[in-house]
This record gives sequence, structure tokens and C-alpha cells, in this order.
Amino acid sequence: MALTTRRRALTTVGAALAGVVALPAGNALAAEQQRGARPLWRAHAHNDYEHPRPLHDALDHRFGSVEADIFLVDGQLLVAHDPVDLDPARTLESLYLAPLAARVKAHHGSVYRGRRTPLQLLIDLKTEGASTYLELDRQLRRYQHLFTTYAHGRVRRGAVTAVISGDRAARVPMAAQTVRRAFYDGRLSDLGATEASFASLISDNWTNNFTWRGVGAFPEAERQKLRGIVGAAHGRGQKVRFWATPDVPGPARDALWGELLAADVDYLNTDDLAGLEAFLDAHRA
Repeated sequence: MALTTRRRALTTVGAALAGVVALPAGNALAAEQQRGARPLWRAHAHNDYEHPRPLHDALDHRFGSVEADIFLVDGQLLVAHDPVDLDPARTLESLYLAPLAARVKAHHGSVYRGRRTPLQLLIDLKTEGASTYLELDRQLRRYQHLFTTYAHGRVRRGAVTAVISGDRAARVPMAAQTVRRAFYDGRLSDLGATEASFASLISDNWTNNFTWRGVGAFPEAERQKLRGIVGAAHGRGQKVRFWATPDVPGPARDALWGELLAADVDYLNTDDLAGLEAFLDAHRA
């Protein structure tokens, strides 16, 4: 089955189930209250929009970070992984901005009721960065009460922190702003060269920096390298994430996730919401 057809089928099934159980906007709150569990701030939903209910599925699993890929098409910011999947009905505003605003309003200022830590919304720009970011900035301004904001050298925390990844050309207009409702997703090459008030996150490809894939012992030199990266980032107030880590359920994935936790990496990247939720709950202590 083609990806677009499969995704739409899953969306239809998910919507039908949501209608039976509860309204989509209330599902995450109901699940949270039923579990009585704390949010999993280290859980990052990679390609979150591919799940049957974008955003809501991740919140049901108590994730602290979600990722949306966007394309600028005729002035609209459409959410998809590839151009073939573009759908005018699947906009950043309809899938993420408006639902987050409604949830934060219902929770009196936070994504998770009673929790002041911001949810991270990682927005990956798939079209030319400068023009896509400028349109994104216009949309974020309409929801400015929702977002962590940088203004004239100071950062004011909001319920959601938007972080801009993808096409690197976004850096130029972002750096020129004295007021921003978003932060930059830096790379390891930016570590030590950018402030947290601009690049709140340092992300990079695991396979480009480490040989270990979770099988056998973690080479000690690579363990020290990982901990050095995290220590340097945390020393500047920045968070750390790696993509392209193993994501097939099994001992290798668990071993690598365990090393990431031990090194105090801030976000664990996955498409398997339930799998990471179970892992983090088991390792909370």
C-alpha cells in the first residue's frame, strides 16, 4: 500500500476510534489522568505527523517533544515527509498550532496540566529555509502567547518552545531578529559557537559521529566522546538530540537508549511511541 494511502487509512481509523472514546483534544488529558504519570520530557516523536492522530498520539504517550516537517506551498505551511504526500488540509496550524493553543488554554497555561516545563515543537523546514521561516514566523506571531520568546537579549519561557531545523538558510533571518518566537537547531559544528538564546538545541546524526549501534560493548572512547558533547552543551544551557539511532525493538535499541540516558542526552528519538514510553517508565528510577 502506498504511504499516502496507508496514512490516510490509519487517520480514518484513528479518527473513528477517537470519536468512540473521546474528542481528540481530550484524549491526551484523559490518558494522562488515567495513568497518573508524569510527562516523559526526554521522549521525542520523530516524524510525529505520520501517526494516525498527529500531536495527540504523542501527548497520549506523554512525550516532551514532537517533530513536524513543513513545506511552503502557495503561502501555506503544509505538513508532510515528502512532496508526494502534501495535502492542503494538513497544515501546521490545523495539526499543531491550533490544537496546542486550545490545550494550553484548557490547562491554564501549560501543555501538561500542572507542569510548567515547555513542550518542544521541532519544525523541520523542507523547502528553502529563509522564505519558509519568514512565513512560519508570521504564523507563530498569531500564537505568540503560546511560545517561548527571545526578545532583546532575554528569553521568556512559554508553554511551547519552537525549534527550527532543516534547511540551514533559516539561520540568516533568525539571527537578524531582535524578537523571535523560535530557536535554532544547531549541529555539533555549532557547539561552543552559539548561545542557548539562539540555538537552544544541538542535534546531529548518530551514525556520522559514532560507530556503535547498540551491539556489543560501547567503546569507551565513544562513551567519553558522547559525555563530552553533552557536558559541553549543558554547560552552555543547550539540549542534545541525535537522530538516526537504532529504532527496531530489541536489545540493541535498548542498549543504545540506555547509554543515551546514562550520558544525560536530553531527547531520545523514535517512531515507536509506545516502545519509548515503556522504556522510559521502566528506567525512570
